[in-house]
Amino acid sequence: MPERFLVTGAYGCIGAWTVRQLVREGVEVIGVDAGDDDHRVRELLDAVEVAAARFVKADVSDPAQVADVFALDPTHVIHLAALQVPGCREDPVLGARVNVVGTAALFAAALAHGLSSPIVYASSVAAFAAADGEGHVPTDPSGQPETHYGVFKIANEGTARVFALENSLASIGLRPSVVYGACRDTGLTSATTAAMRAAAHGSNYTIPFGGSCEFQFAPDAAAAFIAAARAPFTGAAVVNIPGTTLAIEEVVAEIERVVPESAGRIGFEGPPLPFPEALDSSRFRSIVGTVGVTPFGQGVAETVGHFRRSVNRVTRDGRRAQSLVACGGRDTAAASDSSKGPPWPL
Repeated sequence: MPERFLVTGAYGCIGAWTVRQLVREGVEVIGVDAGDDDHRVRELLDAVEVAAARFVKADVSDPAQVADVFALDPTHVIHLAALQVPGCREDPVLGARVNVVGTAALFAAALAHGLSSPIVYASSVAAFAAADGEGHVPTDPSGQPETHYGVFKIANEGTARVFALENSLASIGLRPSVVYGACRDTGLTSATTAAMRAAAHGSNYTIPFGGSCEFQFAPDAAAAFIAAARAPFTGAAVVNIPGTTLAIEEVVAEIERVVPESAGRIGFEGPPLPFPEALDSSRFRSIVGTVGVTPFGQGVAETVGHFRRSVNRVTRDGRRAQSLVACGGRDTAAASDSSKGPPWPL
């Protein structure tokens, strides 16, 4: 039977890159999202590619809507839909409904559908506490995350484990860390991408955190989810996506290497992010296999190139398609209230 991928959260960053890879492979894709803002998909795919995918508006927290989506008979499922850290902080009940009930509804629908491939779902480095990485590179979290979002991710990992124990429904959870690249345009951890955009556009920018963290290039993260969905796996596992750990000063230096004229215009300040700076990804390789990890300098160059190509692109209503200010960062050439964005969305 030909592959038919169901991708929830298709309008998000990883979702859009996932849809792009699958469409370019010639695979049938059903993209599901509760929203209407498809700018990331349209930024990454041309009109012919967008038309090649099927997009369905559905709320994963509604079991009836999830069941309707499974009536489209997917062979593989990648579950990315979720409220991020700020949304879960502002409305924990809604966050739990979307992130926890939504995940349980998806697993129940997959079981009823008779899905034979493993469900692949997004957990997060936010499932870890900062202390989990003290003195070693951790494989699994302690169970003491510091946000509602992280607690909900821990709950989803438990849901997946119980569905495997009680119903033999296979799943692989993937924990990305700091994803960067084109279309990574919301949240504090998007600030490194915002810095690349500022460099490409000749603006100043301050990344609002320091320390070190592990980076995954957005197309690499999408490829990891797709590879996991194709893995011949039974049971329930949660693994960390391979990446590259760098200090933020090294990130700034790499941006300046790619865009020499940005020297002195890109900076950083603030505390480290509240999770370990690196995670052990050896179990990913044993379960999923080997996936490419784009060298960070190459990822920066590709991201800067994307922003340079799109600098004059405008949206349908005539405004610029991208702001130079991402949540959490500060464009010191054109500061605005949006630079005071909510912390820690992943």
